[in-house]
Amino acid sequence: MLETRLATIADAALISSHRRAMFEAMGRGTAESLDAMTRSFEPWVISRLADGRYMGWIISDAASPIASAGLLILEWPPHPLDPAGESRAYLLNVFVEPAYRRRGLARELVRLCLAEARRRRICIVSLHASEQGRPVYESLGFRAANEMLFIDTALG
Repeated sequence: MLETRLATIADAALISSHRRAMFEAMGRGTAESLDAMTRSFEPWVISRLADGRYMGWIISDAASPIASAGLLILEWPPHPLDPAGESRAYLLNVFVEPAYRRRGLARELVRLCLAEARRRRICIVSLHASEQGRPVYESLGFRAANEMLFIDTALG
């Protein structure tokens, strides 16, 4: 039987391992960069779980966690798409173990994240989608935007 629950600080290692597995599944990063990211991510997520800026949900089959996702609350200035808003949400770490894919678990996790954003009266939720995840997000109303990215390789 599948059960869904809110993530706690005790789940930081699990969230970190799912994040790593998500990037591995997408073919992003080297073993070394994924190791470094995972070491840095765990204390990062602990602090944000503690102060409420990160909310996560975990789906388990019996006692085994099989899927998870998170919602990061960001301070954001008012914008034409949200003239009175002061926050946005970022959907991240959506991961489902391979044996459990194509059962609607990612969709359910995203719906929980969107419901939390709505509960907080946050009307803009963004994410970065993998090719595999894009159809799920589009079916839930997400659309492509005009984001660009600058990476200062001298700092990394």
